[in-house]
Amino acid sequence: MTIARVGTAPEPMTAQSADLRAQADIERPLETEYRPRHPVDMRRTVLYQRHGAGDPTMVASGTVIWRASRTPEGIATLAIREISPGVIRGAAWGSGAEWALAQLPALCGAHDVPGDFDPSRHPLIAAAHHRNPGVRIGRTDVFFDALTSAIIEQKVTGMQAFAAWRCIVTWHGERAPGPTPRPMYAPPTIDGWRRVPSWSWHRAGLEPPQARTLVEAARRGEAIGRVFMSASDGEARDRVLISQRGIGPWTSAETRIRALGDPDAVSVGDFHLAHEVGYALTGSRVDDDGMLELLAPWAGQRQRVIRLIEATGVREPRRSPRLHPEDHRGR
Repeated sequence: MTIARVGTAPEPMTAQSADLRAQADIERPLETEYRPRHPVDMRRTVLYQRHGAGDPTMVASGTVIWRASRTPEGIATLAIREISPGVIRGAAWGSGAEWALAQLPALCGAHDVPGDFDPSRHPLIAAAHHRNPGVRIGRTDVFFDALTSAIIEQKVTGMQAFAAWRCIVTWHGERAPGPTPRPMYAPPTIDGWRRVPSWSWHRAGLEPPQARTLVEAARRGEAIGRVFMSASDGEARDRVLISQRGIGPWTSAETRIRALGDPDAVSVGDFHLAHEVGYALTGSRVDDDGMLELLAPWAGQRQRVIRLIEATGVREPRRSPRLHPEDHRGR
């Protein structure tokens, strides 16, 4: 995969043209093409990282997916689209553009190796695997963004969590470069998360326990991230995160899935997940223990089974009206 900057032939340089050229270099993207060795359903794989339709860090516009992120080398905006079967074009802007393009294959599931996964253990999974060969588990390789989004999503509805993420990232993140289809923002730095004022958490609708957990995690964010990313397996990564106050198995699993594309992580404690897995595999809802028992035959690949269940569209019928979250913020 070659990364190159799109540009024009050089011209004589003057003081004025040097300024214009510097500005043009900021606006011109780096580009690359990625040719995966396996089928990739780009939308299912990459958009898994999106936090609701209004996410300021990720936008799907036509055939292009836009992603704003804070890479180890700085802010980057990445635009990706499949230009033909098996060819994914990436363009990136910002100081982190080169890193974002180098990470593009991982985002599209290049490190996702099914190994000895056996879908034939259940007819629904076998059919889903046959019909959706491009479902992959991508990874962002950005630990703290994955952790913060998971903390924000603790014990609340998706609607509440997505709204809080949208507010905090827009208010305290950094405007993303490039010709984005709407204003986009990269999340705050680790120190920026720590410095979010208390009234911003309140205005965003985030509960005080989540805000405290996030601020405490940010105080030790770099150290936690180094240990988490270097841990040998999922159990070791769980131990790193669960040792932090306010972080449990659900938050750890969600972080493992988004940051590292862990094919075995299961978000135990999720309000809906056990019911959906149980209904898909047995026709009846189960609790977390029942879900883990059902997924046990696919140990090592349990997240893959969950993704395939999601791809089938099989859902447990609703038993009650959608929950309308209360808003306790002052008017």
